[in-house]
Amino acid sequence: MLKWVHTFAATLAGSLLMAGAAQAADIKERSFKLALVVDKGTAQYDGAERFSQLVGQKSGGKMKVKVFGGGTLGGDIPVLSSVQGGTIEFTLTNASLLQGIVKEMAVYDLPFLFSSYQEADAVVDGPVGRKLLELMPAKGLVGLAYWELGFRNMHNSRRPITKLEDLQGLKIRVIQTPIYLDLLNTLGANAVPLPFPELYTALEQKAMDGATNPPITMLVQKFHEVQKYYSVTNHMYNPQLLTFSKKAWDQLSGDERKVLQEAAVEAGLYQRKVSRQKNAAALEELKKHVAVNEVAPAEIARMREKARPVFAKYAKSVGEDLVKEMVAEVDKVRAAGK
Repeated sequence: MLKWVHTFAATLAGSLLMAGAAQAADIKERSFKLALVVDKGTAQYDGAERFSQLVGQKSGGKMKVKVFGGGTLGGDIPVLSSVQGGTIEFTLTNASLLQGIVKEMAVYDLPFLFSSYQEADAVVDGPVGRKLLELMPAKGLVGLAYWELGFRNMHNSRRPITKLEDLQGLKIRVIQTPIYLDLLNTLGANAVPLPFPELYTALEQKAMDGATNPPITMLVQKFHEVQKYYSVTNHMYNPQLLTFSKKAWDQLSGDERKVLQEAAVEAGLYQRKVSRQKNAAALEELKKHVAVNEVAPAEIARMREKARPVFAKYAKSVGEDLVKEMVAEVDKVRAAGK
């Protein structure tokens, strides 16, 4: 009991100190909107809720972030436009979806680049990741922290993907970026760009055969209800960016910016941890609902070889020096792990 009283007293003192510090700092009453295309239950939503809590705590309750999930404020592309315009302050989106605004962000979509979370972390948390964030303010956006969607795998309603040829002719939904279209078309599928909020209906009505998503997204968005096969390819890793409006950022004090930056990084580390736990658990759960298969390393190697022209094309367009820097970072992590 005495231990509990001491713990409570320490917690209370810490809270009062934090509130007092926030009051002494240059922090005003502010309210922000954070737009997500995914629903509750995803690691992204969990991270957004944690971010909202941290902003409240670090600002002494003065700054509030309201989370809007399930695409209620729109799909990724229109929301990004609204963030640039300042009518929505925050969004969390695949970093690669920013390539229409910052072309170098396409580097994150290079196929079969990462083979582990450690490799991805080394890139986004290192010089390459920071370099890309520095390009955003000139385009009306501020990148606060890298979170993640995770590794994408292929799912569809027609057949399991066990070899390269199985992709032939499948109508696969892809996110709205050129590299996704080129990759799936090069691998033999018929790639169709489609906003995420429209995907479930398209799969249900057979307008699409399948798509590419991590296990937790597959489960939470209930895609397993309208799909039969889930094939583990890990062909792309998607970092996500918690992105803030530059127009709104310019109106904040240094103390307010510090609150948002610190909360974004802290929530991002939490979100990545939850993402990895949830994806591992979701893959096991998916096995109860659909046929799950691991694509053999030899077939992944064939897919990687087939995708080589796509890798080369986009490496050239985003900047070969940037790609070399990223590949060197990945190689360093692989060498350290051997």
